[in-house]
Amino acid sequence: MTNAVKTPEAKKPVRKKGAEVFPIPPPLYYGAAFAGGRFLHGAVPLEVPGRPTTALVGVGLLIAGLALDAAGVAAVIAHRTTIVPHRPVSKLITTGIYRFSRNPMYTGLAVMTTGGALLAGTWWPLLLLPIALLAVNQLAIKPEEAYLGERYGSVFADYRCRVRRWL
Repeated sequence: MTNAVKTPEAKKPVRKKGAEVFPIPPPLYYGAAFAGGRFLHGAVPLEVPGRPTTALVGVGLLIAGLALDAAGVAAVIAHRTTIVPHRPVSKLITTGIYRFSRNPMYTGLAVMTTGGALLAGTWWPLLLLPIALLAVNQLAIKPEEAYLGERYGSVFADYRCRVRRWL
């Protein structure tokens, strides 16, 4: 797994900090959408029809989302860089799951939130999910991509053109 990008352009002086993301960890936005949805369901139930089939679909989505997350984390660990946005990265990973998505962990969390909603039998988390996605996009992804653009220049710009943000 030595296909991570380390180019002369990547040898720019490294900031002591990574991306300047909002201090709330991005997974908490997804957790808030799910927990808020469960809370709202208790007050105003919005049942997902088709149970138990939809619950089985939910389990499948939970597993798929977990697989996306695990693949993203495994790639970061294999390339010995960090998943913590506030810390500087040492490599731009463009292989493995990162060939298909620039944000497999955030995508995985969205898929898991969807699966959890179907498994729980409520539409509420799905109705709140766009708010979580907007928050993650604005408060985490945009600052992360600005940092990576500054750090890796045209290498990141090319990667950004080739690979979708989500899937």
